Amino acid sequence: MTDAQPGRPTENAMRRALKRARDGVALDTAEAAVLLQARGEQLRDLSASAARVRDAGLEAAGRPGVITYSRKVFIPLTRLCRDRCHYCTFVTVPGKLRREGHGMYLSPDEVVEVARQGAALGCKEALFTLGDRPEDRWPEAREWLDAHGYDDTLAYVRAMAIRVLEETGLLPHLNPGVMSWTDLQRLKPVAPSLGMMLETTATRLWSEPGGPHHGSPDKEPAVRLRVLEDAGRSNVPFTTGVLIGIGESYEERADALFQLRRIQRQYQSIQEVIVQNFRAKPDTAMRAMPDAELEELAACIAVARHILGPAARIQAPPNLVDAEYALIVGAGIDDWGGVSPLTPDHVNPERPWPHIDQLAERTRESGFELRERLTVYPEFIARGEPWLDPRLLPHVRALADPETGLAREDALPEGLPWQEPDEGFTASGRTELHRTIDTEGRTGDRRADFDAVYGDWEALREQAAPGMVPQRIDSDVREALAQAADDPTRLSDDQALALLHADGPALDALCGIADDLRRATVGDDVTYIVTRNINFTNVCYTGCRFCAFAQRRTDADAYTLSLGQVADRAAQAWEVGATEVCMQGGIHPDLPGTAYFDIARAVRERVPGMHVHAFSPMEVVNGASRTGLSIRDWLTAAKEAGLDSIPGTAAEILDDEVRWVLTKGKLPAADWIEVVKTAHELGLRSSSTMMYGHVDQPRHWLGHLRTLAAIQQETGGFTEFVTLPFIHTNAPVYLAGIARPGPTTRDNRAVTAMARVLLHPHITNIQTSWVKLGAEGAAEMLRSGANDLGGTLMEETISRMAGSRYGSYRSIEDLRAIATLAGRPARPRTTLYGEVPAERVAAAEASDGHLPELLPLAD
Repeated sequence: MTDAQPGRPTENAMRRALKRARDGVALDTAEAAVLLQARGEQLRDLSASAARVRDAGLEAAGRPGVITYSRKVFIPLTRLCRDRCHYCTFVTVPGKLRREGHGMYLSPDEVVEVARQGAALGCKEALFTLGDRPEDRWPEAREWLDAHGYDDTLAYVRAMAIRVLEETGLLPHLNPGVMSWTDLQRLKPVAPSLGMMLETTATRLWSEPGGPHHGSPDKEPAVRLRVLEDAGRSNVPFTTGVLIGIGESYEERADALFQLRRIQRQYQSIQEVIVQNFRAKPDTAMRAMPDAELEELAACIAVARHILGPAARIQAPPNLVDAEYALIVGAGIDDWGGVSPLTPDHVNPERPWPHIDQLAERTRESGFELRERLTVYPEFIARGEPWLDPRLLPHVRALADPETGLAREDALPEGLPWQEPDEGFTASGRTELHRTIDTEGRTGDRRADFDAVYGDWEALREQAAPGMVPQRIDSDVREALAQAADDPTRLSDDQALALLHADGPALDALCGIADDLRRATVGDDVTYIVTRNINFTNVCYTGCRFCAFAQRRTDADAYTLSLGQVADRAAQAWEVGATEVCMQGGIHPDLPGTAYFDIARAVRERVPGMHVHAFSPMEVVNGASRTGLSIRDWLTAAKEAGLDSIPGTAAEILDDEVRWVLTKGKLPAADWIEVVKTAHELGLRSSSTMMYGHVDQPRHWLGHLRTLAAIQQETGGFTEFVTLPFIHTNAPVYLAGIARPGPTTRDNRAVTAMARVLLHPHITNIQTSWVKLGAEGAAEMLRSGANDLGGTLMEETISRMAGSRYGSYRSIEDLRAIATLAGRPARPRTTLYGEVPAERVAAAEASDGHLPELLPLAD
């Protein structure tokens, strides 16, 4: 055999790759790049094996021989964009819009009118297309948004999606471009599916002058991959795809497909992959570029099918295939995407949609039945929570066939209210868990959806591997100890890291230095607070892999308290001398964003003098996204409802390298920081925390503590730093064999001591956790730099569900005994470390040790 033409694979390489595809062997990037160049008979061979994979997937999905499509209308919300893609004719400039008599955005009436016309023609999807964040580039866009009362383009997208749902019944599919994690939380409640094309992972096409994406900040491949991962973490059914023929190499094209496979394996969130061929357009910088040939498109579809597997849904736009339907079907697609009987393809206006009857006929000629689906695929409808927000379920169920999850083709959309679920504050489940967890224990060691809600454990294992065995460094700590004793504020990172690794006599010396620093800073008193924890629900689908508290609503240990029960618990706590209630809960899908206001208000009305310390940054973001408010506006409203301060939990480790192992769907570190800083600016102080001893390393502890110190220097809003040793016993990430079994005693001493040293003089109160460490362990931390024992708690469910052995309540006498073990006096404090009123002290002393029976009360 002779070699192929320059740049083409050899015949031997093609033959080997084709055989591996036929045999169902996993391909690597090099083999995929070879197969992407299959043409003629080689392409027919490749397509035949890809079609078999597709057919097996359709059989498994319960719809053999079916190719789907979505009947939709396009809503081009704005044609302005901050990017400058060199092949795009959709995007325009403000002056041209004005000359043509258009506004910067479609008006609300225009949006609804397009959707209403589509509904009359039997459409069920409203595809919102728009440019990325035009207000960042065009003052005219910013002025339009300001004049109409919207903070940004995505706020307008959200509002229009709700109008379409309520006034027409069409299901919005939103393509607003690059979205942050917070943006995804804002938009998920108003659209069953979202989307953004990956296009390519070829960074040079973005970074190099002359590249098709040069000058387009939203087309950086790393940014777009992060969006896909955030969508997966957020349980959003997501549409993405590749655009071929824009200058990428075959290896780069293959890499994009493998990146999609990686994300899909980890999160199972990609509902379809579009394989789209570049078509040159006049009046663009790339008008002279050759179109991607149809055989090239077919080869990419077939390779995508082999890489992504039988369960993937792969689509090709039917208006871009030049009527070569059989070639494309034969390559392995199972979907034609959205087809509109009303509006043109605004991205490819020169390419009209085929008539749906014509598309059905041509599909039938290839041996397949054409069936209509909804914008959200049947598999995600079947999964239910957490993939579909409860606010959208009535709209989806009105159009979905209950047996297949496909569209009911005879259904005509009708507007339905978009509103909060009715059952938000109905008490349900094991509402006495806070008490019986100490006597009867958990029903099981894991929730029923253990294998699904946390993502793919196997994919996570490799990601977590570096943290499984703590690294140790060999260094001379004497210089670092001397610097810590002389002036801890001048410790270098290298010195701090050496101390975080200290052991033996060096660790003893470090703890002594920290204890001396504690004495000089806050004195000898050990402080504590009389408080009650109220975890108002443990129903949650966020997917935190360290959390054993969260349950599905149908799990035996799941519960939700009513507002009355929350208020009753606060009143009981006041009766026995509490000055604070600390309230946190799971991210319950049925709780509206305003529920948090109701909770704070219920306590404030029942017990006006109680300090309401409530709502982690994750809950703040959840509340803001569900209400459509900004973080600042939501916190302002919460403060008006009675919120006094927030717990700085949900921090775990403020390093996304560790964070995305620990949790699937919790807020990124940057968002935690934003919430905390905003709260501080509004006069809502917070604690700060760090959970350690799982898949983390001392370098992560150092970064976390440095971050907290920087925030405190900026805002002064932290009241304390709380060490939270990881409780491994029932933690999913430990049960899956991925995390360490919690920190060692050495780790606890080093973290406590270095928290004192590294946070000095900015955060002066260091709290240790008797819940997690017990009396002896807490006393040891008091000798290592800590000065606070936290609260009496009265009930504690989160650590106990995880497997903590130290109970849910400590009397004042118990806490004083722990201080005595450390050789120190103890005194009560308020949340903000002020003096406790004499009346509260007397009430607490009178009730100590014989608390009333803290049971949920019947409403």
